[in-house]
Amino acid sequence: MAELSLAGLLLLALTAFLVGFSKAGFPGMGILAVPLAAIAVAVDTHEGAARYSSGFLLPMLVAGDVLAVLYWRRKANWKALVKLIPAAVIGVVVGLLLMDSKILWNDRILFPVIGGIVLLMVAVAYIRKFAAAQSGDVRVPQGWWFPAAMGLTGGITTLLGNAAGPIMSLYLLAMRLPKEEFLGTGAWYFLLLNLFKVPFMYKLGLINGTSLPINLMLLPVIIVSGVTGIVLAKRLSEKSFTWVVEGLVIVGAVIVAIKPWLVFK
Repeated sequence: MAELSLAGLLLLALTAFLVGFSKAGFPGMGILAVPLAAIAVAVDTHEGAARYSSGFLLPMLVAGDVLAVLYWRRKANWKALVKLIPAAVIGVVVGLLLMDSKILWNDRILFPVIGGIVLLMVAVAYIRKFAAAQSGDVRVPQGWWFPAAMGLTGGITTLLGNAAGPIMSLYLLAMRLPKEEFLGTGAWYFLLLNLFKVPFMYKLGLINGTSLPINLMLLPVIIVSGVTGIVLAKRLSEKSFTWVVEGLVIVGAVIVAIKPWLVFK
């Protein structure tokens, strides 16, 4: 692809800020970075904008994950995490096969489908939450199918469009984890999953000699925004944190669904 223009670089800088801020303190907000990265690429070329933007975005996500793990590493709930990883790995492989064969790889179809899936999950989660409030049964989901389904869906969507944030947030909300456990578990999950994706994205040519120097240039932005996210998240109460995450999940799902209309005229 052509080298990015100044406008494209500025948009990627904003993308980097959102990545650091969300990874370290406000999970779910990072989904805003997905269409921004695609728009940054689309400024210079409309062809395959979402596909190429994944190569710019993934190293930024890994940098944000490393920062989050460094701070929240001791807060992770490994029992909840281990249930997700096997299905997520399978999901990444399935996503790779879909991307490599170009099945479903149509920006105008793929992202509305992903956004629709997440919104459906949100609706189911709220129905379940309402039913639990009425019955007084507030148990977390215990069946093996729940983490398997969330992990598989998250793995596929993260490979195809770096759009697993809302899905992971829904899972952790369902587990009713305290704020710091929520952040620590999410940090480890995404670091492991995104590192697993790197060789595949390199093989596809989406991480390359053009994207990596730009990622390195944007690293200070990720660090500053990540520290800001940590400071603000620590000041939020548990209840406020839950409300913020729930709201970001819904906003994120809508943004993913309308992404093609944001990127393309």
